[in-house]
Amino acid sequence: MTTNTLHLNIDRADGSLQRLIGLVERRGFHIDGLALRDEGHARRVEMTVRGRDANRCSETLGRQIDKLFGVTRVAVPAAVFHPEVAA
Repeated sequence: MTTNTLHLNIDRADGSLQRLIGLVERRGFHIDGLALRDEGHARRVEMTVRGRDANRCSETLGRQIDKLFGVTRVAVPAAVFHPEVAA
């Protein structure tokens, strides 16, 4: 199974992180990693997810996350990735 990293901004409202994690788990995904940074009025979340089975689509999960109040998916700039260079 493949893992995908979702980059999100969430409001600092009470329960916002709990709602996000609950949605991911209810939709049939495991959370393999989670990084959280406070950025003033919001939180930056990087979440690595993996479907419980091959029928789980991370793009569908992303669209469901987009519907959560106070959550926004973020496009990651290419500079953030550090690909390995073959010698």
